[in-house]
Amino acid sequence: MWLQNEELPGLAMSRSMGDTIAHDIGVVSNPEVKSFLVGIEDKFVVIGSDGVWEFLSNEEIAKIVIPFY
Repeated sequence: MWLQNEELPGLAMSRSMGDTIAHDIGVVSNPEVKSFLVGIEDKFVVIGSDGVWEFLSNEEIAKIVIPFY
């Protein structure tokens, strides 16, 4: 999203929270919230943005994390 006739950066989703200029043109920051029960069998939790999950599969993330477990 870009403002016409303005030399400002376009909308980057990580900027949407607290971005008053984008808010003025209708951008809102309603986060997607999910709840999960973490059990005794769970070994780790990975929290990442769409910038992580867009490029890495669950299997690739596990290969990165498991050596540190």
